[in-house]
Order: sequence, then C-alpha cells, then structure tokens
Amino acid sequence: MWGKIRSWLEKRSPAQVITGYYLLAVTASILLFSIPAVHRPGVKVSFFDTIFMAVSIVSDTGLSVFNVSETYSTFGYFVIMLVLQFGGIGIMAMSTFFWILLGRKIGLRERRLIMVDNNQFALSGLVHLVKEILKIVIATELIGAVIFGFHFLNYFPTWKEAFLQGLFASVSATTNAGMDITGQSLTPFAHDYFVQLVTIVLIIFGAIGFPVLIEAKAFLSRRKEKIQAPFRFSLFAKLTTSTYGILLVIGTVLILLFEYHHYFKGLSWHESFFYAFFQATTTRSAGLTTMDITQFSHPTLLVMSVFMFIGGSPNSVGGGIRTTTLALNILFIYHFARGNREIKVFNRQLHQDDVMKSLAITLLAIVMCCASVVAISISDNRHQLIAIFLEVCSAFGTVGLSTGITPDLSIFAKCILMALMFIGRIGLTSFLYIIGGEKKDTKIHYPVERVITG
Repeated sequence: MWGKIRSWLEKRSPAQVITGYYLLAVTASILLFSIPAVHRPGVKVSFFDTIFMAVSIVSDTGLSVFNVSETYSTFGYFVIMLVLQFGGIGIMAMSTFFWILLGRKIGLRERRLIMVDNNQFALSGLVHLVKEILKIVIATELIGAVIFGFHFLNYFPTWKEAFLQGLFASVSATTNAGMDITGQSLTPFAHDYFVQLVTIVLIIFGAIGFPVLIEAKAFLSRRKEKIQAPFRFSLFAKLTTSTYGILLVIGTVLILLFEYHHYFKGLSWHESFFYAFFQATTTRSAGLTTMDITQFSHPTLLVMSVFMFIGGSPNSVGGGIRTTTLALNILFIYHFARGNREIKVFNRQLHQDDVMKSLAITLLAIVMCCASVVAISISDNRHQLIAIFLEVCSAFGTVGLSTGITPDLSIFAKCILMALMFIGRIGLTSFLYIIGGEKKDTKIHYPVERVITG
C-alpha cells in the first residue's frame, strides 16, 4: 500500500504535493483540536467550527468564530502554538527539521519540495536556508517571550500567567497569527508603547521575508568580524525591504489623515501616531489590534483592506499577493508608460517571467477576492459591504482582522473564507501551478500577430 502511495506521489508536481501536505496538516489539526483536553471544562465546539479554526491556525490567519481565551485550555494554547509553527515556518521547513533530527538524508525530491514551499529558484543551499529560518524564528520567539514575560509581571498576578501570556503573544506576533489569549487582542496595552513596539518588531521579523533576515544576519556577522570586502544585498532583499518600508509609511500617514477629525479627534499626537503606526503594521499580515477597528471610518477600513490584500513578503509568514508582486506591477506600469521594454531597478534588470507571474497573480487575486465578496454579499446580505470586503481581504492576506462578523456568517461564507485562507497560505504561485501545471518548454512556435488593446 505504501508503495502505491509513494508511486502516486512521485507522479504529482511539487506544488500539488505541498498542497497535499498542508491539507494533511489541517486534518491533523482538526484531530488535535477535537481532543477534549484542548477545551476548557464544559466548553463544546461544533465540528464545523473546529474545521474553521484548524484552517485559520494552520494558515496563521487568526480569524475566529469564538473567543480563544474562553474556549481553549492551557494545553490548548500550547497546541495552537505548535500548529502555528507549521503554518508560519512552513510545512517543509518543519519536516526538514525533523528529518535532520532523525538523521535522515534530504534527497532531491525533498529539496524540490522545499524549493517550492519557500519560493526559491535553485536546489543548492536549501537545507542551510531551512536551518537559518528555524534558528531565526525560534530565537525571535524566545527572546520576545522573555521580554514580554518580565514586562507582563506588571499586568498579571502570577509569573506563570505572565510568561504564558508572553510566550503566546511572542509566537502569535512572530508568526503573524493575529491570535491572543487576553480575550481583547492588544487593547489592554493600548497605552503601553513598549509592548506595541516589541510587537511591531516581531511582526516585521515575521513578515519581511526570511531571506532578508538571513542576509541581514550575514551582513552583521561580516561587520562583527571586520571583513573589509563589500557585502552586496540581493535584489530581492532590496526590493522587498524598500517596498515593505514604503507601505508602512504610506499606511501610517493615510490612517492619520483619514482619522484626524474622526477617531483621533481629541487624542494626543503620540496616541494618534501609535494607533496609526500599529494598525499600518498589523495589516501587513498580523491581525493584532490595539483598538476596536469598527470605530474607524470607511475610508480607513478600505485602506486597511487594500493593505491586507497586498500582505507580507514572499517566503515569510504573510499571505496576500506579497510586497514584491506589488513592486513588480508598479515598475512594469512605470516602464511601460515610458516606452521601456526592459524593467530595471537597483542596477538590475528584472526577468520577464517574474513580471508576467506578478501580473498573473495580481489579476487572479483580484478576480478571486471580488467573486468572494459578491458571493458572501448574496448569502449574507445583512452585513455591510465594507465589513465583507475587509473580511475577504483579511482571509486572503492571512491577517485575521475583522469587524466582528465572522461568527455570524453562514456556513457557505465561512467555507469561502477557509478557501481564501488556505490559498493565501500556500501562495498563489503554488495555486496557479496546481491549476495549470508546471512550466513546460514548447517546441512548436506559431506566427506572431498583434492584437489591438486598450
């Protein structure tokens, strides 16, 4: 039987196998969250809600149909944190970690799966990449947990509760899961700027892209060792970091402008700034919030929805179309308007395949999200369109922000959100390869003919 399964898997493309692994992770999570000890005494959760939560946690989204702190036990919290690692770090990275522990050799097929799961272009250096990702994520989570734990002694009566809250908050922020066990997200720390700044750093570490962090680590190591040879950051690191930073600034400024005479009216400058800065950061992919976002005006909610649609960077814990996809689309439009056939940035020329892929991903994402908004609006027409739009973008971007309509949605609407969360996690590139198959070189070429457009 195992031989037949292995033979069947060998015929599948890496994208299809990766998708299968994530489906397997969801199935395993459903079984874990069905264990009675996971829930608080007397709490019963329906099977469908268990499925929804399993998909939400595996995809590191954080959309919830109930209050996590009132539903899960302490054991349940640790199960959630374990599943978040598979969703955040990646199925293949975690699998590689266990393979290394067991002394198993990482073969060619496993390397191809790692390459697809991490959006890499070459087979070389993949095991080293996985090791570095694991080191960075685990170290970040532990450091964040210690910092939060000591600081939370000011908020919680016992050190056990303080460090449990600190560990969960650190894991949730680093994996950009948007989940909390305070029952109020980060609202209790709305005026604690230290907690907000640490959370922002953890969110950025999770969403900016693991290759960027690895390159930054290598750069700092060279500086520490006083190596004189110049260090060249990759085009990916430059493009994703600059795009991420620009989006963060634009998001903060827009929220400040739109809420200046609305929610921020009467607040001090530092309160307004931190509210705006934190919400601009959390819309990358995190989903944590320091306030009730239903208090924001519709323009602000629309801006936040667009930023959630964009999501985090490739090879990070974030979802959405990703930052580099947006950057390539903007660069394409700019150079096309100037009549340039070649797209150049940071003294490098972009590959045509990457530009085409970014346009395809964006178009597919827009169609998919618009169709989802229409479908949910028809089935749940009692909710405002802006609330549904934000919910859809939140699911696709694996963010977890919501105006509170998630529990009230129909089963049909929740199924749509689950599909969006799952696609957001595996990535639209893998999703496209599942639909259309792997790229194949053709030996047949037809005459070229122009078509009138625009």
